[in-house]
Amino acid sequence: LRTLLRLQQSGVRLVLASGRPTYGIVPLAEQLQMKENNGYILSYNGGEIIDWSTGELLYKNLLPDDVLPILYQTATDNRQTILTYDNECILTENPNDPYVQKEAFLNKMQVRRVENFLQEIPRPLPKCLIVGEPEQLMKTEAELSLRLQRQISVYRSEPYFLELVPLGIDKARSIAVLSEKLGITREEVAAMGDGYNDLSMIKYAGLGIAMDNAQEPVKAAADYIAPSNDEDGVAIAVERYFLHAF
Repeated sequence: LRTLLRLQQSGVRLVLASGRPTYGIVPLAEQLQMKENNGYILSYNGGEIIDWSTGELLYKNLLPDDVLPILYQTATDNRQTILTYDNECILTENPNDPYVQKEAFLNKMQVRRVENFLQEIPRPLPKCLIVGEPEQLMKTEAELSLRLQRQISVYRSEPYFLELVPLGIDKARSIAVLSEKLGITREEVAAMGDGYNDLSMIKYAGLGIAMDNAQEPVKAAADYIAPSNDEDGVAIAVERYFLHAF
């Protein structure tokens, strides 16, 4: 926290890029004083870009309604759980699923049970998530990627989280959109991450940094591997590359 506050005071803009819904990122943005330091939130894997200093929504992309029954039926057939978001709540038919509880914990969100997912969710949606055991989720990923390859993007952010987002949405593409709005080049962007959904932005950025606890493909793509997230790896990387002169 101290290091990222100091980084912003040096003139670097901070972007929180996450697969989480916006509501799940806001407490971090507030703690990091991003409103005062002209920071940005990139939520839903890039489905929304928000200028946090003004609250302005700069970019938004949504799932087509006609894919939602397919996503729901595939999850049901494979005995997995599908969820989505409504402001501060996670909506699902299976609130006690351990992976639903993990998503709720990560985002500090309440879980609200719905009787009929397709009838009760708000539309249109920026994202759905199918959760389940990693080996079985691989099969669901392959099935949906093939069936909906020209309609949505399908990939795992974690072995047990299958992200279902609008076509072409990923962190790299959204960071490119934001960079264009800010008038900066990709060489002026540094990206840090540890999940599968961080891979594209680590490849895109002029400086790609993976945490030591990252998935192996993410580490392989990085320019530098920082210590793990349990060892203040972000702070160490920031000190190494950005704060040595201050």
